Amino acid sequence: MGRLVSIIRGAGIALLFLLIALCLAITILPPFLDHIYYDGPVSRHYDGARFFNPDGDIDAPAPPGASRSGFIARYLLGDDDRPAWPEAIAVKPARPAPFAAPRGMSATWVGHATVLVQAAGLNILTDPIWSDYASPFPPLGPKRVAQPGVRFDDLPKIDLIVISHNHYDHMDLPTLKRLWARDRPKIVTSLGNDAILKDNGIPATALDWGQSVSGAALNGLAPQAVIQCGNYEHCPDYRVHVTRNHHWGSRWGSDRNRALWSSFVIETRAGNIFFAGDTGAGDMGWPVQARRFGPIRLALIPIGAFRFWKGQMQSDAHIGPLQAVEVFRRLGASSAIPIHWGTFRLSYEGWNTPPRMLRLALRCAGIDARRFAPLRLGQTLAVPAVSPVPSVPQRCDERAIRALE
Repeated sequence: MGRLVSIIRGAGIALLFLLIALCLAITILPPFLDHIYYDGPVSRHYDGARFFNPDGDIDAPAPPGASRSGFIARYLLGDDDRPAWPEAIAVKPARPAPFAAPRGMSATWVGHATVLVQAAGLNILTDPIWSDYASPFPPLGPKRVAQPGVRFDDLPKIDLIVISHNHYDHMDLPTLKRLWARDRPKIVTSLGNDAILKDNGIPATALDWGQSVSGAALNGLAPQAVIQCGNYEHCPDYRVHVTRNHHWGSRWGSDRNRALWSSFVIETRAGNIFFAGDTGAGDMGWPVQARRFGPIRLALIPIGAFRFWKGQMQSDAHIGPLQAVEVFRRLGASSAIPIHWGTFRLSYEGWNTPPRMLRLALRCAGIDARRFAPLRLGQTLAVPAVSPVPSVPQRCDERAIRALE
């Protein structure tokens, strides 16, 4: 009897200490994990402490038990009821050329939101991630189901990297450290994200929405100077515009929206490139703003991770294929590549649901599907010159779109 009492007393003391530790963690950890990445004047999208979407948040109410937090809870408990994904996707990696011709442009889909764009002698990477996990604690978190479409060692020398925001599937510090150590590329991002990079020994230029920087300025040269690119002797000047989109940012939860998110327009001698980053629809004014810098030869538009319960067609943070088609139309882009799908399992939809839904949505809109066609991982697109997008007969089956899981 005495031994049983001792065991109960010991268990009670252990439980008490656990409760105290939990209370301390709740009190101490959030401020500890919070980081002030940016401190600047109040603006239309910054309240002096955190950034926000000026067009407001428009999350549709979820069905009972089907919220995003509920999805995450079911995922952690191993009962998320998601359509099955393949364990691995076969990939034939590309071996890109050292650079594109002076007026040429090509784009190779590496995976997720990572694209190698080669234009007018310039080699550009968007949101590069070569890690196997998009997570602060690998091997926990989303695991890559497809290897990168270009092996890291086969990458040409990179001149420019744009980083849209600080989520782990877009700001992958191990990859960025390797790229910085190897190539010393110029890095452009939005406000606050440079602080995270600087803490990891990676210099970057951070700009607000509506601001821009030239390649000459990034290289410390006079305006319109000829730049020495990594693989091309006479690289003409370029300009990076940081433009609005609709998203959020966080590395730890408590630091939510301490750094800004953005899309980009990159003006090159070969034509303009638009990178949407990670984005919801918002007011859909941001694609129109991006086209003001001139005709867009290539747009990189996300189509995946939009579904957190069955039947959901978009979330506040991620457009789905239907909205991606509307973004393409509002941009007035000549060609586009769908990104942000088929690499990391982040949401509810099936592995190939986004591209299948995109094809049907393009038919509904009467847009030639060849201008916004999915690429295989490692596939390179020789980007056509700017030209009007041909119209095709509209054939719309909304029930077929909504039936896709």
